[in-house]
Amino acid sequence: MTSPRFKLYRGKCMRIAMMIAVAAVAMACSKKETKTPAVPEPAEVQMEKTEPGPKIQSEEVTYTAGDTTLKGYIAWDANKKGPRPGVLVVHEWWGHSDYVRKRADMLAELGYTALALDMYGEGRLADHPDDAMKFMNETISNMDVATERFRAAYDLLKEHGTTNPNDIAAIGYCFGGAVVLHMARFGVDLDGVVSFHGNLATQAPAKKGAVKAKVLVLHGAEDPMVPPEQVEAFKKEMEAAEVDYTFIAYPGAKHAFTNEAATETGKKFGMAIEYNEEADEKSWEEMTKFLAALYPPE
Repeated sequence: MTSPRFKLYRGKCMRIAMMIAVAAVAMACSKKETKTPAVPEPAEVQMEKTEPGPKIQSEEVTYTAGDTTLKGYIAWDANKKGPRPGVLVVHEWWGHSDYVRKRADMLAELGYTALALDMYGEGRLADHPDDAMKFMNETISNMDVATERFRAAYDLLKEHGTTNPNDIAAIGYCFGGAVVLHMARFGVDLDGVVSFHGNLATQAPAKKGAVKAKVLVLHGAEDPMVPPEQVEAFKKEMEAAEVDYTFIAYPGAKHAFTNEAATETGKKFGMAIEYNEEADEKSWEEMTKFLAALYPPE
């Protein structure tokens, strides 16, 4: 005979078993009704084709003007297709240096073929102001010789395989700035010239109608080597000759304001030259806009 306590225990077990069974059925039903979310097909990614960045190639070049051997440096972007404008770069009075080569590379990055030329011969580079003055005076004492050396570089750049021979401009620093201004005065076939802290004086003022190039002068307002009276004389000369020119002066900037080595060099030799980062950057921007206006992107 079964005891009441056992019956009660067996009843509880049966109820628990029934609850487990119901739960199992519910779970089974739930699994059947639940659908695994469909994994969406990966969206087709639209990749934009981008042009490769600049790949600057360069080479040292040797050329001649008369009996003088000249040594320059030419740079271009190998990733850029087709001919592009050429820009001559004329060095400071120190001579053909790494600084002017750096500027040629920077122009190549902008899409130009740039030739850092040699005005002294044999790539001579001074390490003392006395030597720099000697080299400079030897060159400018005979402007026919100076022009011949400039034109030799001009012809070399035009003949380079990446250059559009119909699009040639020139920029110059200090002594080089004076050189490109002189070449514009002499009527050399240049689309534009840019002078960075260059001397503005001349013994052969521009004649009306002779200057073919547009002119951009980037000047240090505190440059003691180019005093205010020289600036005013230059402006009058340009206006009298009806030259298309722009003159920009940077407050606080002294001579050689684009060269990072200028401050140390000035202290070493007691020269009134000094680097000015703001003027350097702004003047390069002005030159960039000037060249872009001469040669609008196709």
